[in-house]
Amino acid sequence: MRAVIYTRPGEVALAEVPIPSLIESTDAIVKVSLAGICGTDLHVVGGEFPGIEPGMVVGHEFVGEIVEVGREVRGVRRGDKVMSSDFAACGHCGWCDRGSHWHCIERAFFGTGTSFGPALAGAQAEFVRVPHADTTLGRLPQGCSEEAALLMGDNLATGWIAVERARVEPGDDVVVIGGGAVGQLAALSAQAVGAGVVVVVEPNATRRAFALAHGSLDAHPDDAASLVSRVTGGSGASVVLEAVGGNGPMDLAMKLASPVGRIVSVGTHLAERWAFPLARAFRDELTVGFAIGDAIRLRQRLLRLVAGGALDPTVVIDARGKLSDVPDLYKQLRTQQHLKAVVSLHR
Repeated sequence: MRAVIYTRPGEVALAEVPIPSLIESTDAIVKVSLAGICGTDLHVVGGEFPGIEPGMVVGHEFVGEIVEVGREVRGVRRGDKVMSSDFAACGHCGWCDRGSHWHCIERAFFGTGTSFGPALAGAQAEFVRVPHADTTLGRLPQGCSEEAALLMGDNLATGWIAVERARVEPGDDVVVIGGGAVGQLAALSAQAVGAGVVVVVEPNATRRAFALAHGSLDAHPDDAASLVSRVTGGSGASVVLEAVGGNGPMDLAMKLASPVGRIVSVGTHLAERWAFPLARAFRDELTVGFAIGDAIRLRQRLLRLVAGGALDPTVVIDARGKLSDVPDLYKQLRTQQHLKAVVSLHR
């Protein structure tokens, strides 16, 4: 089958690799119809995660059709159109029972090497093996587009968990740091729950224009403090959602938060250390947290929000292509020529 493989830091290639087969009785094989390229994929391909080896199939966002299931799979069957979480979880350990699937003792993250568990081949391929299919996969309901379902598997789940974990309430002033797909969807999620002013902080002018066109105020990082002060009467933002990752964005989040503010980061962090401003956090009673999207837990809620018209995640998609376009799309995403790219596998 054709698949996108990691070749060396910063580069991917289209290659012929073996079609995956069932390994465990709880596996399914999915014929991928649509795959996404995520910001996390850029980190993976950049060689920033450990455990990425040349020849590994990358990608973790996909929807498709089940072509084979293991003998213990009960919730889905051959021929079902399915959406997927970006990682697999067993569904029955203590963590899964509590709805914390990311901490599952058998977690495996598609296409990210061994960074977050055992290596699992990615989904930018014509077929993908899905462990724990009954938990990891969900049927694609009628009326839900493949593109919307794809985004629920990671980007929307991540944007939404930021809002949920920060306990955004009607009228809250919310700042989102980062205008990539996750940041834009976090802003739209904040609007959906009734936030007051939402400000997207982003250096890229095109992404700032997107935020402005979709109901948020926008600011360059250099101008963020003055804008946030102006729209909040000098108090700062009651909620700051960090969707970039790294020490600099976290420093800015602390700067923009109001006393008793709530900061939640969903950006990808690679640094082992951050100089936390402890005295300021104590003095102002700040709450700082981190969250990772869990489409397994959030899937049904997000489907209802999308079906009811409260959210349309597909607005962030501005590039569509076929599998052979993927190497070029990676380059274009790396230089921020696009916000979100999706790839049709069988056309």
